[in-house]
Amino acid sequence: MSLKNFQYEAIMRDYNQKQFLHKHEQDEHIRLAEEKVPRLGQIRREIAALGLKKARLVLGIGGGEDFDLESAISALAKERKTLLLENGFPADYLELHYDCPICKDTGYINGEKCACFRKAAVDLLYTQSNIRDILEEENFENFSFQYYSPDFSDPASGITASEAAHSAYDKAWAFIESFAEEFNNLMIYGDTGVGKTYLTHCIAKELLDRSYFVLYFSAFDLFDLLSRNTFQKDVQSADMASFIYDCDLLIIDDLGTELTNSFVSSQLFCCINERIMNKKATIISTNLTMEDFLDTYSERTFSRVSSNYTMIKLIGNDIRIQKRLLGGK
Repeated sequence: MSLKNFQYEAIMRDYNQKQFLHKHEQDEHIRLAEEKVPRLGQIRREIAALGLKKARLVLGIGGGEDFDLESAISALAKERKTLLLENGFPADYLELHYDCPICKDTGYINGEKCACFRKAAVDLLYTQSNIRDILEEENFENFSFQYYSPDFSDPASGITASEAAHSAYDKAWAFIESFAEEFNNLMIYGDTGVGKTYLTHCIAKELLDRSYFVLYFSAFDLFDLLSRNTFQKDVQSADMASFIYDCDLLIIDDLGTELTNSFVSSQLFCCINERIMNKKATIISTNLTMEDFLDTYSERTFSRVSSNYTMIKLIGNDIRIQKRLLGGK
């Protein structure tokens, strides 16, 4: 991701702060442990002395017989571990710990950005775009079935709004709980105001809290980004566009509200198809019926969606209107 300087610097300051805090924590652990068990300080100094002695022998500037440095250090490390455990400390108490053991809180692995850097970058963008604030309000803790009447039924299927909402809720949680083991996609459809976007927000928050890489776009913003990446070729759009194909979960909200043309139709197919091929999950919400979806986009796009997505239909009266009638509650 191509970040602006102030965004990149904010992330790197966070990494530097993590390194500082963990080093301070390690120093404090060493002080406390060696204060209680003086032999631990001796072991630390002996290990350092052994390394220096071995280096001098290798360079031919030291006297004495050669020795197996690894075995000598291993014996001292074993004694250190025993002393720690005998005195009530964890075996790894003196080690330097990291939030991300993969990159050791540097953000980079062999010159490439670590996955934790990508997550930090996306999290920063979420925060700066106020999406995080939305998820604080729109989540499963605040989800309510009270707006889905058991008296409102779908003429075609006979299913009530309450039954549809409970089914959608269960399917959403099944999607979340099986996310790590099973590849699945969701198509959430229904009339305006029945809670489709709210449900996608609920799912997004649960998976973000489980440290998955989630990207959320309205259909308009998604195709605007893909258009800029195609026709303007700016670096920032290119980097963000690459994440559209690589993120763990892509959410496309309000599909069908954008200005649909041949470019949008082809880009939607490419996005859906590539993510299916790479087994990357996608959630689409739309006001379109399946018949309208087929008419609006290509038959091949409809075929890929209908054969690879779990369909979730929400029905009922407009929740926003219901809330206004209840005084905004």
